[in-house]
Amino acid sequence: MRRTATSAGLFAALVVAIAVLPKFLTDFRAQQFAYVAVYLVALIGLNVLTGYTGQMSLGHGAFMAVGGYTTAILMTDHGIKDLWTIPAAAVVAGAAGFLFGLPALRLTGLYLALATFAIAVATPAVIKKFEGFTGGGSGKNLFGVKELTGGIAPVHVLGWKLNFNNWLYYLCWTVALVLYVVAWLLLRGRTGRAFRAVRDSETAALSSGVSLARYKTLAFGVSAAYAGVAGSLFAIATTYVNPDTFPVQLSIFLLVGVVVGGLGSLTGLIAGAIFIEFLPLWAQDISKSPGAPGVVYGVILIGVIFLLPTGAAGLLRRVASLFRGR
Repeated sequence: MRRTATSAGLFAALVVAIAVLPKFLTDFRAQQFAYVAVYLVALIGLNVLTGYTGQMSLGHGAFMAVGGYTTAILMTDHGIKDLWTIPAAAVVAGAAGFLFGLPALRLTGLYLALATFAIAVATPAVIKKFEGFTGGGSGKNLFGVKELTGGIAPVHVLGWKLNFNNWLYYLCWTVALVLYVVAWLLLRGRTGRAFRAVRDSETAALSSGVSLARYKTLAFGVSAAYAGVAGSLFAIATTYVNPDTFPVQLSIFLLVGVVVGGLGSLTGLIAGAIFIEFLPLWAQDISKSPGAPGVVYGVILIGVIFLLPTGAAGLLRRVASLFRGR
């Protein structure tokens, strides 16, 4: 009980910090931290699949693409407001993840990772193939359309006048925090225990009455739904989508973010999201020569994994244990 109260207090402090942070940021920085929230949503979903059920995925960027294109198509072709496309993106991407989870039941380990990676590789080609529906290589432009909230005129919320970047910041972080709570409640209950049982030992889970097929496909569906929301927010933030918006590297970066944040824990995922958004920029600032930023990125990543093998969540647990010991 005391631990739950402490967690609730820390979460409340985080909410307050996020609410006041834009007052100290430029518009450009506010947009960058909005992307951090987008990546956080995607990392929560991927951690449900990989960290809690042990199913390796290298195709999470493809489900983000499904969500992003769902939003773009509904806005440009059907005149639906951007906010209403977010739950639609979750449903479409979640259904796609659930359907993929059915044949994936026969695959485990590296075979499952390669199958999901194949989806990430094939997605840009599929998008280009259906040019009449997706816009092909040209993509879909959302900039200036009336369905984009704050794109033409400022947004008025509770007496505040927000420009597009600040509106985007609060939208992304509101969605991210709500979905964080939803994931915490899901993983704290019976479903979360079933997920962890599947991860730790499928044989033991079966003997305890846990349906592997049900919970594995459920994890895929939930994970893909979160990715769909992240892709929807990403499309709204960039105001443009094309096949290059969701490259193969995105899936790899998301897996890196989960590892940096801490597998099997929601606590450190914000650190993983910050890592994804800012490390490439820092690497470019450190070294200006061609190819060097990739080397710097790799060296820093190896150092982080070496120093924090359990991710940011493990570091936070060690710090908390030190305070409890005192």
